[in-house]
Amino acid sequence: MKYTKIIITLAVAALIAAFFIFDLGQYLSLEFLKSKHQTLVEYATENKAASIAGFFLLYVAVTALSLPGAAILTLAGGAVFGFITGLIIVSFASTIGATLAFLFSRFMFRDVVQKKFSSHLQTINTGVEEEGAFYLFTLRLIPVVPFFAVNLLMGLTTIKTLVYSLVSQIGMLPGTAVFVNAGNQLAQIDTLKDILSPSLLIAFALLGIFPIAAKKLISLYKLRKSSLG
Repeated sequence: MKYTKIIITLAVAALIAAFFIFDLGQYLSLEFLKSKHQTLVEYATENKAASIAGFFLLYVAVTALSLPGAAILTLAGGAVFGFITGLIIVSFASTIGATLAFLFSRFMFRDVVQKKFSSHLQTINTGVEEEGAFYLFTLRLIPVVPFFAVNLLMGLTTIKTLVYSLVSQIGMLPGTAVFVNAGNQLAQIDTLKDILSPSLLIAFALLGIFPIAAKKLISLYKLRKSSLG
């Protein structure tokens, strides 16, 4: 097990290092996407299956390695494949990639972190056990929380992998739909800030907080009812 961890860590580190050493991030920029948009659309039209498969694997790899560029790839999904196809591809690719990043964090670091910082993480673990799915749903719905940070940090908790995957896919879907749809109006976008308006962020925040708030209110109601009864 020890050697397996070392091998996996070295492989992941090598891939991440290669991404930055060879400046591959330039191909995951808004400027590059806009400049190559028509070329990508034409290629995808002529080679649909290969394009979808290649894009899917690229998206999984970027998210699994916690590399910058997921937002641009989400835009590309809509810009190249259209809203429906793009949404389906991105939704499943982002969930698989996020789950892989989650599992890597859990496999490599959870035991060490839990052991050294058990007292600090006790509150978080308790919260995850009580509100895990709702808490994760809130994090996924609020776009201001970094995508990669949620993947890595949740891997250090006790939340179950299947719950993590399902809630992540559902929670990320609204934001994914917004970005994929924005890809259809690529020419009108100059920065990623053009996509997420303050009102949209507030709406996501309220939607994300609602399940936890509702659960708390129901618990208070039951507690009050039992004390009166």
